Amino acid sequence: MPGWEQLVAHVRHGAEVRTHSGRVQSGDVFVALPGTRTDGASYIPHAVEKGAAWVVHSRQIRSQSTPGVCFLAHPDVSAALGRLARVRYGTDKLRPFLIGITGTNGKTTVSYMVEHLVHRAGKSCGVLGTINYRWQDVEREASLTTPGCLELHAMVAQMAEDGVDVACMEVSSHALDQERTAGLEFDLTVFTNLTQDHLDYHQDMEAYFQSKSKLFSPFSCASVLNFDNPWGRRLAEVAAAGCGFSLTGDQVPGWPCLRGRIQHMDRTGQVLEMEDPRIGTWTLRSELAGRHNASNLLAAQAVGLELGLGADHLKALEDFSGPPGRLQRIEGPRGQHVFVDYAHTPDALVNVLSALKELDFDRLFVVFGCGGDRDPGKRPLMGEAVARFADVAVLTSDNPRHEDPEQIMQAVLPGLAGCPRVVSEPDRRKAIQWALRTIGPRDALLIAGKGHECTQQIGDRKIPFRDEQVVVEYWT
Repeated sequence: MPGWEQLVAHVRHGAEVRTHSGRVQSGDVFVALPGTRTDGASYIPHAVEKGAAWVVHSRQIRSQSTPGVCFLAHPDVSAALGRLARVRYGTDKLRPFLIGITGTNGKTTVSYMVEHLVHRAGKSCGVLGTINYRWQDVEREASLTTPGCLELHAMVAQMAEDGVDVACMEVSSHALDQERTAGLEFDLTVFTNLTQDHLDYHQDMEAYFQSKSKLFSPFSCASVLNFDNPWGRRLAEVAAAGCGFSLTGDQVPGWPCLRGRIQHMDRTGQVLEMEDPRIGTWTLRSELAGRHNASNLLAAQAVGLELGLGADHLKALEDFSGPPGRLQRIEGPRGQHVFVDYAHTPDALVNVLSALKELDFDRLFVVFGCGGDRDPGKRPLMGEAVARFADVAVLTSDNPRHEDPEQIMQAVLPGLAGCPRVVSEPDRRKAIQWALRTIGPRDALLIAGKGHECTQQIGDRKIPFRDEQVVVEYWT
């Protein structure tokens, strides 16, 4: 009976690998992935009808005797898909230096910083992340932070063919739990932090951490870990050797640590004093404000050190202005201070709001909401985060999906109990316009939650909507 080696040979000779039965053509391999909502095994008859020559599945099925079709049971179908993808796209033989970045917050900013460092060092870099997938002259809209296994391998292979030296990938906890990165070998893995998010999927923080930890292995590659985060220090017990980074001086025995200290911070940015046991000390000036960005700067520099860059190369971050939708400033006609940020977790809000609160503004306005069909436990916590810093909170809608926006807002309100003034407006456009109409020239307005996003999801519809555009249109 044909087995695994025959299947691998079939793929090596050009057979396509599919996970969507509707895309199967004659001679293809159909991998019946188990899913969170539907089981790929349910689509095996359709794949066979479309002409699949091989079916990889996880359990016994009745149609194993179908003439002309080879059925192969595998104990880990996701891992099998990863191995087949390696063969199909050649990522087992040729790929760029591959960096995987995971964490609740900071993945996008760190990936942009690493891209900046790599380019300034004279090498080419590709990025797969929340905002888009890009390398050389290629730019594609990101459907997911981390796309599916086959698409990942295809893009990594295309990067190699296009001459990309370093590929930097944001790796989400969902992707790790669903093994979308199966078959890819990372050369360097990075952990930014872990705070409450996605508990509608992971149920609790321990399960969330266990998903993140799948990116790290004592055998596969070097790691860069945030020692200021207790989960990062815990990862050091299982991760491969590499280095840590810290703003507080926390260290882990046996791990070199890049240490940073904020010397000065104001509206123009911050000055960091850096110290690393391997290359000494240096000063870094950045236009990015906030301790969270100081941590992101440390993470990117730690990656740079693992890439062999010296302090002079790392100072290239001094002219990095930040990714779109991450504390992005929009200049007003009368000097108004408006910032758009992707912050959509309690910790991310605390990071951004504390950064703005440290600056010399009279009042801090915050427009924010919570997404529907997502972890309801974080809703009052997001309200509490805003109440800690805001003088005026404007509670609104943010991708309500299949929930009633006003019910989501009601769940947030208890957390806003301590805020001096709360305005509720479910229409996000009207909420932003009210805030723009109300702020004074010495006030700051943060519009949080959507950042770079270009749509608002209501039900199953995605309606064009961009916070930055609403601001610009109001002023023009």
